[in-house]
Amino acid sequence: MTKLLLSLHVLASILAVGPITVAASMFPRYAKPPAPGDDGPHDHDLRTAAFLHKICRGYAVVGIAVPVLGLATGAQMGVLGDAWLVASIVLTTIAAALLMSMVLPGQRELLEEGEEHDLPGAGTGEGAVGTGAGSGALTVAARRSAAARLAMTTGIFNLLWATVVVLMIVRPGSTTGA
Repeated sequence: MTKLLLSLHVLASILAVGPITVAASMFPRYAKPPAPGDDGPHDHDLRTAAFLHKICRGYAVVGIAVPVLGLATGAQMGVLGDAWLVASIVLTTIAAALLMSMVLPGQRELLEEGEEHDLPGAGTGEGAVGTGAGSGALTVAARRSAAARLAMTTGIFNLLWATVVVLMIVRPGSTTGA
């Protein structure tokens, strides 16, 4: 049973968390508007950004299976109290909170602001300071800054998951073998 649970846990991690990390990392690139006066090539494409956001939202729901299967595996192995697993649980909780409280809402906000700004006649009042609640009042500079912050937050999210993967493989202090 342990091998089955562990296999399902690893598969869920690869198939659910993997797409989130990739899509979330790509999102800021496509959501960030070009700099004012920049007529050169750019990657600003709200349809692609919206698709990447949809991937993140969908796989976030499927990703719930990862900690559920992980806890079941840890219980089956009798290692729920081991430091490496407790650290992994804490980091996973932080990563999930970061995804739900900052990454997904940040993506949604950039999409809403971008759609409103890209409409014909929108974006007047360049000096306006937006509320960040989809009011369409954020300047291009503010949207570019928000995209950069989102990229940083996504990087932290990805680093947390990478750390969990290393802990799962190395299992420092584990007595169950390598």
